[in-house]
Amino acid sequence: MSKKIVLTGGGTAGHVTPNMALIPKLQELDYEIVYMGSYDGIEKKLMEDFDIPYYGIATGKFRRYFDPKNFSDPFRVIKGMAEARKYLKEIKPDVLFSKGGFVSVPVVRAAYSLGIPCIIHESDMTPGLANKLCIPVAKKVCCNFPETFSLLPPNKAVLTGSPIRQELTTGSKEAGYKLCGFDSFKPVIMVVGGSLGSAAVNQAVRDVLPELLKDFQVVHLCGKEKVDNLLLTTPGYKQFEYIKSEMKDIFAMADIVISRAGANAISELLALRKPNILIPLPSTSSRGDQILNAKSFESQCFSIVIDEDDLTSKVLLEKIQELYFNRQTYIDAMSKSKQRDAIGTIIGLIEDAVKEKQK
Repeated sequence: MSKKIVLTGGGTAGHVTPNMALIPKLQELDYEIVYMGSYDGIEKKLMEDFDIPYYGIATGKFRRYFDPKNFSDPFRVIKGMAEARKYLKEIKPDVLFSKGGFVSVPVVRAAYSLGIPCIIHESDMTPGLANKLCIPVAKKVCCNFPETFSLLPPNKAVLTGSPIRQELTTGSKEAGYKLCGFDSFKPVIMVVGGSLGSAAVNQAVRDVLPELLKDFQVVHLCGKEKVDNLLLTTPGYKQFEYIKSEMKDIFAMADIVISRAGANAISELLALRKPNILIPLPSTSSRGDQILNAKSFESQCFSIVIDEDDLTSKVLLEKIQELYFNRQTYIDAMSKSKQRDAIGTIIGLIEDAVKEKQK
């Protein structure tokens, strides 16, 4: 009997990449896969590499602050739910898997209204607002941190870890050097501020660039429209807005990483055993989830953490030197971590839901 699954999630790359990690295994198991996201969000762009149907729906963002769009967005969510319901009736999937983000709410709610089992995934230690709205109708809630269990219904929570794209483990240092125009004699720092980039992290790194380039080469994934044109020809410094297929080679080449503390990003750092400095998004511009993620990794000796409020040129340089000098300590700590088979566990939950639906 054929098996159909709808994947959803979007708004940022962190709500899409775990879905991307599941696709090869789902294809191997002969699933017919459909993706449902916003009309033109980052999820649509990232799905272009996969030969699977994409359905766009209207979406509205859920905000914790005042914005005039707070009055119009609920109507967009209602429209999105109607569109999702129409598409789901046509597709007739056996199961839906959601990675969260505001785009997922109308899709999950529509699926539930049609009796389609929904499995959702929460990467952060505390559930985001979109997932909070989906948890009541979900069959299972996958999570990344043991601490999350106490915040979820006990009959739904499953500790799975976060699915990591398997191709990230197959990178080539040599291909990375070639892509960036680097040599193999100086160590490489990889700087990544999330798919949208981070102005604070970008500025901090560029402020200390002359000092850094004495001892390191720097590859900087700086985010859309955040390339500094004045630094384009600086030897030993390579900027990219965003990287897709070559990400595995950049990771392979990197000796240490400076990163935000999004759950998927740090899960990749752990899986690849990359010594790292985390600069979490401050609570003034987020719900504080990255701070919790970072503190958890710091307590397990996987990371050095710098609060954005404490980020100065002097502090950043000191922490980079400290991390590089002690890098093996961090590699050893990460190597002892009991990595769960996130892809296998989640696929198992999906298969169980499908068998139950097809009875």
